Amino acid sequence: MPAALPSQPLVTAPQLGQLLVASRKRRKLTQAEVARRVGLSQNRISYLEKNPDELSFKQLLSWCSAIGLELRLGERDAAGPKNVSEW
Repeated sequence: MPAALPSQPLVTAPQLGQLLVASRKRRKLTQAEVARRVGLSQNRISYLEKNPDELSFKQLLSWCSAIGLELRLGERDAAGPKNVSEW
């Protein structure tokens, strides 16, 4: 099992897509394997990795579970990023 990635704030959809791809690859999973676990087609996984703003919340939770990620929400640090214009 690969070493755990440190938690990181996400403030844009492209960051989410990059994290999903990086996490999948770290676990040596193909798009087809993630698709099977999430209940989507491989083509849809490919599309959503490039267009993560179109993920439903339910899909995101399933995807996180399938690749060993945990989704957490919390108050933003006052010194953290403030630009959320893409959301």
